[in-house]
Amino acid sequence: MKKIVVVNDDGIHSPGLWVLYEAVKELGEIFIVTPLEPKSAIGLGLTLHKPIRIEEVVINGVRVYGINGTPSDAIHIARDVIVGNFDLLVSGVNIGANISMQDILASGTLGATFEAAFLGIPAIAFSADVPDSKRFLNENYRKLLINAIKSIVKYLVDNGFPENIDVINVNFPKEFRGIIRIARPARIRWRQCLEKRIDPRGRSYYWLYGEYIEPEPDTDAYVVLVEKGISITPLRLDLSVRSPDTYKGLEKLAKYLERNIGRHN
Repeated sequence: MKKIVVVNDDGIHSPGLWVLYEAVKELGEIFIVTPLEPKSAIGLGLTLHKPIRIEEVVINGVRVYGINGTPSDAIHIARDVIVGNFDLLVSGVNIGANISMQDILASGTLGATFEAAFLGIPAIAFSADVPDSKRFLNENYRKLLINAIKSIVKYLVDNGFPENIDVINVNFPKEFRGIIRIARPARIRWRQCLEKRIDPRGRSYYWLYGEYIEPEPDTDAYVVLVEKGISITPLRLDLSVRSPDTYKGLEKLAKYLERNIGRHN
């Protein structure tokens, strides 16, 4: 039986976590190891300067290992303390879509999957384009998520990950129109804006927010936001640029530095 670890970045009481658990509970031996409190937009953050503590609780008859750390911390706690080696990580279901590289690199939901992938563990992230957790309580939407997640995870458990893929990122729309596409990640989905405000004591502070950018066709953002479909995006941890022309241009930089730095040594 496969050992499957469930994690999220919205905390142990998030309905999205329990949708994910419901979807995978029959597909293997399930362990929920996740932050006690919300840790959104923390990316690959690790807790390196204070202790990580584990609090074992029972919710709806299910044992949960809650930690005071990050989603990425949970991968190490799961492997080294609670489970031992495990076969698959599933992360989510996140409140809010994780579409575009802008979101993917900032997300704690994806951060956990990347941390698992660094350790050679296949990982799948699930997110939904919903503003809050109430949508997960809608019976029809909940059934859609459970059926889709169960089908995806079962297929990958039975058949394995496709070659050269570290993480699979799955996003659900607010309203599903029957479209399912394999899509590349958009580059950005928000234009970041900074608004200056004044607090009641007359001191300045700043509020960072995003303005929506119309997505490009054939991207995860377009599938979810425009087509109202489910996007499935394969990701790899290799961020290097392999274009020969790019390397050739940087070789000129390296030679330039060799000449100039060498003069001063």
